Amino acid sequence: MKLPLSWLSDYLDMTGITPEQYNHAMTMSGSKVEGIENLGDEIENVVTGKILSVEKHPDADKLKICQVDVGSETIQIVTGADNVKPGQTVPVAKDGARLPGGKKIKKGKLRGVVSNGMMCSYEEIGMTKEDFPDAEYGILILEDGLPLGKDIKEVFGLDNPVVEFEITSNRPDCFSIIGLARETAVTFNRPFHLHTPEVKGSGDDIHNYMKVTVDEPALCKRYTAKMVKNVKIGPSPRWMVDRLRSCGIRSINNLVDITNYVLLEYGQPMHAFDMNYLEGGEIHVRCAEENEKMTTLDGTEHTLDSSMLMICDGKKPVAVAGVMGGENSEVREETKDVLFESATFLGSSVRITAKKLGLRTESSSRYEKGLDTENTVPAVLRACELVEQLGCGEVVDGLIDVYTAKPETVKIPFEPERINRFIGFNVPEEFMVQALTDLGFVVANGEITVPTYRPDVLCFNDVAEEVARIYGYDKIPSTLMKGEATVGVKTYEQKLEERVKNTLVGCGLHEILVFSFTNPNIFDKLNMDDDDPRRTAVVISNPLGEENSIMRTTALASMMEVISRNENFKAESVRLFEVGKVYRPVLGEQLPEEKHVVTLGMFGGCDFYDLKGIVEVLLNDLGIAKASFLPKSDDPTFHPGRCAELIAGGKVIGRLGQMHPAVCENYDVENHVYAAELDLDALISLANTDKSYKKLPKFPSTQRDLALIADDGVLAAQIEGIIKKKAGNIFESLTLFDVYKGKQVPEGKKSMAYSVVFRAEEKTLTDEDVNPVVDSILKALSDQLGVTLR
Repeated sequence: MKLPLSWLSDYLDMTGITPEQYNHAMTMSGSKVEGIENLGDEIENVVTGKILSVEKHPDADKLKICQVDVGSETIQIVTGADNVKPGQTVPVAKDGARLPGGKKIKKGKLRGVVSNGMMCSYEEIGMTKEDFPDAEYGILILEDGLPLGKDIKEVFGLDNPVVEFEITSNRPDCFSIIGLARETAVTFNRPFHLHTPEVKGSGDDIHNYMKVTVDEPALCKRYTAKMVKNVKIGPSPRWMVDRLRSCGIRSINNLVDITNYVLLEYGQPMHAFDMNYLEGGEIHVRCAEENEKMTTLDGTEHTLDSSMLMICDGKKPVAVAGVMGGENSEVREETKDVLFESATFLGSSVRITAKKLGLRTESSSRYEKGLDTENTVPAVLRACELVEQLGCGEVVDGLIDVYTAKPETVKIPFEPERINRFIGFNVPEEFMVQALTDLGFVVANGEITVPTYRPDVLCFNDVAEEVARIYGYDKIPSTLMKGEATVGVKTYEQKLEERVKNTLVGCGLHEILVFSFTNPNIFDKLNMDDDDPRRTAVVISNPLGEENSIMRTTALASMMEVISRNENFKAESVRLFEVGKVYRPVLGEQLPEEKHVVTLGMFGGCDFYDLKGIVEVLLNDLGIAKASFLPKSDDPTFHPGRCAELIAGGKVIGRLGQMHPAVCENYDVENHVYAAELDLDALISLANTDKSYKKLPKFPSTQRDLALIADDGVLAAQIEGIIKKKAGNIFESLTLFDVYKGKQVPEGKKSMAYSVVFRAEEKTLTDEDVNPVVDSILKALSDQLGVTLR
């Protein structure tokens, strides 16, 4: 919403308020100022001047020498314009002047004759043809009687700062000059003067010409109409053109400009119908018939449906209610009689219609926010008052006012003490009453009556907010919180999730954050089987695009996309992790299962065992002792010989390995990528973070090295499990320190060398204690796995 500060002077005294002060104060009182624009900032040293004489240039047929009185002096200007004559008042850019676009004017010579400035066209001072519809091509001829030497910015209102507000949708009253003027008056504690329109009228009665019927009272709460006859279409006065231009609206003609002026001033959209094209002498507010056609003022034909509210005469639609008028009833130069419409339509209906038709107008944007039904009559009377003031028609007596749904008056108890407790500081009751009264509320008998133009005030909290913002948020004292201190704590799950992140960061990984919605093509890019249950995903009803149309069922695709991006940026090595959610639909349930997963991804200077080591560190930190890794060769997403499942608590809780070369190719990744996706919820459920103290051993340990021959298919984890089980209470640790395949080892076999440490708590172990245990281990390995001592 744009607000020329000079317009505020119609409602309050603005003396002594600078634009900067205005900006700060209005923002602090709740009306956010986006910025201040000075329309004439680029114009300097351009004044009004009167042409005293015009002579031909002695050495150029197309040039003229003019003597121009600019008030303080008479200067000579050479021009090539054809429309200059003695006695005309024109804008003059003097020596040293500055014009829009950075153009500077300096005195010089044209064909040997001195020229001390330049007479300007409307374009050269930043104006348009709409600002001067009757202007000739060439120098702009101003009206007679203007003081000479007057700054041209004052003449056209370009010296007036224009403030742009960001108005929230809950404050439709501030989408008007009057609403912002009221806020300004309260903010600066100055009297607010609201003009009451006065219409003299010319006799007759509107009911002799027009009848209004509202067929859809739920969609049209109020419809008000006034008639003007013997209309004289012409240009608007300069003051109206300047005000409209300052607010970003171009002048069209006096009748249309009046409706736009009232729109800005009162925030009430209006429309003017040429009564010559309203058939049957009646207006019907009804919904369109299915596939009914209508051409709007912008020349576009629209196909309507039965949900759209229309303004119709006796036979046809003449306007889309709250959006735009029809081409078949627009005001033209030959228009003689006009019907002014001022109505209140249901905001949601207007929004839906505007969206369907692709028409967003100043009117529709205001109706969408909900307008005051009590504003229709003052607005239409103001329009008629301007008609009489501009002398462009005769206002017919009488008023058509169909009021279908009068809103209930909102009343709220006035509780000063409760307000102070709620906002946390003491505001005098007298201030509360004065502030609320100035805002238009009625405070009497312990009750607050809310004005109809404030639909946002519905309860005690809203009243407290009004008091606080007018008193000044910047005046709120700094105090300590009262009452018992409430300390927020993290849940057990949140603590463990943070612990997982810290552990992975400690392992040299960097955390990434990605979206949970993704592209349906990820399943093919990850080489998933056609019957993989993860291909069934939650589809987003209103996606941002095809690439974000489903909720992800696996986080590996997100990790691969980030890895691909990093490789494209020439990263030599990457270590990443993500803690997030995947969404897997549940048959028969409306909502999907949301699983927390932790995903790892890396490339450059690493292999499968680096990834496995990080997972083992994570398991150890979470206190998950009995976990194992089993080979997995049938997952098409991973390399068939370099993939394993993580088993813990008797179930699979994750998968890790090298990504399949075809998957890397699908993501344009040339490096070997190692990734893991682990069930974080399962990890948390299995975690045991309780730490117990164990005293240092008193007795020394005994170590035995075992070089074993095993089949290639035997897993290290199988061997280690048997060793731990058979060692019993004296087992302390074991380490695989060598794996060998070569000439000394039979084909299909491998040599695995372990260092096993034994220790007892109550004594020093002897060979007699350890040898039977080692024999038992070797026998179990031989019987169960076919493993022999080398």
